[in-house]
Amino acid sequence: MRNVVIVGGGPAGIRAASVLVEAGLKPILVNETRQVGGQGYRAPAKSLALDIKSLMGSEAGKYQRLHSLFAALQDRIDYRPGTLVWGIHEKVLHTLSDGIAGTIPYDALILATGATDRTMPLPGWTLPGVFTLGGAQVILKDQGCLIGNRIVFLGSSPLLFLAALQYHKSGASIAAVVDTTPLSAKRAALRDLAASPRTLARGLMYRAALHMAGIPIIDGATPRGIHGEDHVEGVRVTDGRGRERLIPCDAVAYGYGLKPETQLAELAGARFRFDDIFRLWLPEVDTDGRAGAELYLAGDGAAIGGADAAEASGALAAHALLEDMGRPQPQPELARLRQEVERLRKFQRGLAKAFAWPVAQAAALSDETIACRCEAVTVGEIRAAIRAPLGPREVNRVKAITRCGMGRCQGRFCGPALQEIVSGTCNVPIEEVGRLRMQAPVKPIPLHAAAEMEP
Repeated sequence: MRNVVIVGGGPAGIRAASVLVEAGLKPILVNETRQVGGQGYRAPAKSLALDIKSLMGSEAGKYQRLHSLFAALQDRIDYRPGTLVWGIHEKVLHTLSDGIAGTIPYDALILATGATDRTMPLPGWTLPGVFTLGGAQVILKDQGCLIGNRIVFLGSSPLLFLAALQYHKSGASIAAVVDTTPLSAKRAALRDLAASPRTLARGLMYRAALHMAGIPIIDGATPRGIHGEDHVEGVRVTDGRGRERLIPCDAVAYGYGLKPETQLAELAGARFRFDDIFRLWLPEVDTDGRAGAELYLAGDGAAIGGADAAEASGALAAHALLEDMGRPQPQPELARLRQEVERLRKFQRGLAKAFAWPVAQAAALSDETIACRCEAVTVGEIRAAIRAPLGPREVNRVKAITRCGMGRCQGRFCGPALQEIVSGTCNVPIEEVGRLRMQAPVKPIPLHAAAEMEP
């Protein structure tokens, strides 16, 4: 086999590379950022003297081990940092590195593309000072900066508590942590959450630490809007007891968990299925990550599982690739990895119940709320298009008529909300409205780069 390529330098990609190197291969590892580690184990900028132990807490040891593993591998792989894969066509990756377009042919491909923030539109969410939870973490780790002086962490995600604690330790004033899922839903999810007791305990410790620091935690809240003229000035919520509150702040970190980055998987030929727990379309893979001929998916890009599951699934994908090459693999190790991935993904399904995607919020959005930030398309424009005579009832037709999802993000951020808005307006199950089809480029590129891709 000539070219084995791994896309993604997070835990899944690094572990996949280590298995392939041990088998005598020299894979190409393509990483969009300059630093490996993915979002969770992102290395701070070298010019910053950030305390990793303080930022990472009990995960600092795993962070150090992963970066040590990569350091040991780097001379034994073809590492290409700062390289965006923006398209795939006939087993060729189309890339952009330092403004220069290129191609990488492959015989086998492991996609370890990770995940991104999942957001729901909210009145005022386009104001300066509103960041996704992941974006807030990147700014802290990459630049050593805070997103504001007085911050509200809003949404429903375990990252709410981790990010708030990281900002608190870095000297920020936390106005409140506002969780839209009630505590009763978390209690109902305990059976699945018990699949990973250490992770559960760590999450409870984050919450307890915030409580001990005197930071208000509001459970079961309903967000009403983010207020301000030309920047964030406050967040209005209805708390779990039905009382409306205005929380003064100058920044908001906002999100509802993570969604897999599946654009390249679709371009490479993966099939998709609807998952009613996550309310997302996910790639179809077997237990070891096979998604098609010579195509393997690993980590959160296949299904949300967290860093430990990403490492295990990265190793599984590499073993599957080697097995498909005719090289027998250690069955006890494969069984152990499969069990680990299954256990941790079960935990994540519990998290999806404990930190719920706000379906009711989508139905209650005002017509004036912007749904697509890139094209400034409002919820009202989407509903009007659907309700017109012979109006569309499928998301790609809605996209064509309204331009929702046609902007720079290509529907990566507005897509899940668009599906909910179409489902609610048409009063049909969400899986019936379809999913946005992906096309290259998956991220913005210069025109000269696109011109080099064959039609």
